[in-house]
Amino acid sequence: MKKVALVMVVAMAGLIFAAGVMAQDKDAIKKQVDDIVAAIDGGKKAADFASAAGNKPYYVYILEKGGNVLVHPALMGKNLKEAAAPAYEAVSKATPAGTWVKYQWQGAEKNAYVRSAKGDLIVGSGY
Repeated sequence: MKKVALVMVVAMAGLIFAAGVMAQDKDAIKKQVDDIVAAIDGGKKAADFASAAGNKPYYVYILEKGGNVLVHPALMGKNLKEAAAPAYEAVSKATPAGTWVKYQWQGAEKNAYVRSAKGDLIVGSGY
């Protein structure tokens, strides 16, 4: 009985720790996207953030509202609407204030924070 209780306590502590880490990750993702949107709204170009596609562990992607991908580690120059319609449908829900969306990508559920920016752009990142 004591072993079961110990296992339960350890499992609960792990879940609490994971939730705390996830909250920090979500804050970091949101800040990363918010900072890029502010820079684009201030006059920067999407191409100025090409290196953000390599950010670890949460890369950034930027696309036009029509789906043309401007910044992404693997899809740059492609159209997300054509390459992955469900992902496009989710990220196209971006708002000026930002929103979290979920979608399937290569068999895994993804969570992304997306915001719209000047020039009919969508900026996103997630896990």
